[in-house]
Amino acid sequence: LMEAQDVPKTAENIRSSLVGISPQRWHRTLLLALAVTVHNIPEGLAVGVAFGSIGRSDSASLTSAWVLAVGVAIQNFPEGTAVSLPLHRAGLSKWRSFWYGQLSAVVEPIAGVLGCVFVTNLPMQVSEPVLPYALSFAAGAMIYVVFEDIVPEVCTGKYATMANWAIMAGFTVMMTLDVALA
Repeated sequence: LMEAQDVPKTAENIRSSLVGISPQRWHRTLLLALAVTVHNIPEGLAVGVAFGSIGRSDSASLTSAWVLAVGVAIQNFPEGTAVSLPLHRAGLSKWRSFWYGQLSAVVEPIAGVLGCVFVTNLPMQVSEPVLPYALSFAAGAMIYVVFEDIVPEVCTGKYATMANWAIMAGFTVMMTLDVALA
């Protein structure tokens, strides 16, 4: 574990590796990393709630909890990449970028344990209504970052038309899956 006196050294190491990076780019990179990290908290809560709800609800089962956990774990790979690649592009080494990408997901198991404890120690009338708000917060954090920073940056480059088509195609696929699987 890092000690308190190591924190300024770490911050100084990061600053020294970012020489020549524009403050706007660094701000966007940090905002994305923070949004992904914050986004992981409700995901962890959802998994914890799924496991904590086993035996307390007819629809909660070990199979459904495992399916949710595996689904969240699979989609964490691109999220970690979404943190790591901009950090590397901003000037951090590959390993340091990879480390911070992994570190952005550390909040998830912690939130999972808290979600499980929350569900098992509170009546369902109290704990059940909180989950949609937590998930909405996670979605809102990512949507904000995407539309505030990522889309404008992508749509100003030489691949703007292709990026717009990819956004529309991705949205269409996700809405189709949402309707088909709901």
